[in-house]
Amino acid sequence: MKKTNFFNCFGYSVFITVVSVLLIVVCCSMCAWYITRVHTAGTKLIYLLCMFSMIVPFQMVMFTLSKFANILHLATPVGICVVYLGFGAGLAVFMFTGFVKSIPLEIEEAAMIDGCTPPQTFFGVIIPIMKPTLITIAILDAMWIWNDYLLPSLVLNVNKYKTIPIAVQYLKQSHGQIDWGAMMAVLVMAIVPIVAFYIAAQKYIIEGVMAGAVKG
Repeated sequence: MKKTNFFNCFGYSVFITVVSVLLIVVCCSMCAWYITRVHTAGTKLIYLLCMFSMIVPFQMVMFTLSKFANILHLATPVGICVVYLGFGAGLAVFMFTGFVKSIPLEIEEAAMIDGCTPPQTFFGVIIPIMKPTLITIAILDAMWIWNDYLLPSLVLNVNKYKTIPIAVQYLKQSHGQIDWGAMMAVLVMAIVPIVAFYIAAQKYIIEGVMAGAVKG
């Protein structure tokens, strides 16, 4: 804990993971709902761009990303959450869109007849129905962001902000020397929270994946 300043790194990892997952879940579910219900050339283009982002290898954009992150002052825990939103949007929009297509439009029409505004319809009616897919996306993205090493090392100012994967790497000393005892201890402490989260919510994964694949 002393060598890695574990609790400080743990706090940054928790903050980045929680905020990034919330951004992805809220923004992408709203985007998918809009794409599904509003049929214009613009929504089709947004959907295609989201799908295209899933097939572009990260290695093609990582150097450009690092430069733009510095220009836009995103080398902070708050800034990297915006970057994660961009990289997580493709899969999230795809899964949410597939699920929203299976929701009968009559439910939303009934809510609007009762006086609900579009935001009230989305947060009061659509979000509860989308719960399985929301939890599935949250689990998958939380595991990805929590364990990610490459993106924080490219974007964050590692002299000020270190996540747990970066802290683990710092236990590797010069000339290939590794403090295996400290490294294994940190890895165990880092794994426990995400494993507990997965076990608590894993029953929703298959349900959410199947629900998002009903229509596509």
